[in-house]
Amino acid sequence: MEQTKLVSIVLDVLKPHEPPLTELALYIGELLGSRRVEITLIERDVNTESLEVVINGNIDYENLRSRLAVKGAVIHSVDHVVVVSSS
Repeated sequence: MEQTKLVSIVLDVLKPHEPPLTELALYIGELLGSRRVEITLIERDVNTESLEVVINGNIDYENLRSRLAVKGAVIHSVDHVVVVSSS
């Protein structure tokens, strides 16, 4: 039976200034299957930060989305995905 997995995703994320990027990256990295997390600050205004978040590993998108919401972060868009299948 063939199984497909989401293994890489690039997100446009908006978050408040807290938590800092390092804390958010570690928090995301705790997700089961996340092997690599990269966060780039794109823009910072008075209340929020716009981020590019790149995650590689065996990704559970719904779990990721809900965990980001716990930290006050919202996914604005999914800009790139990689899915692999194994037979």
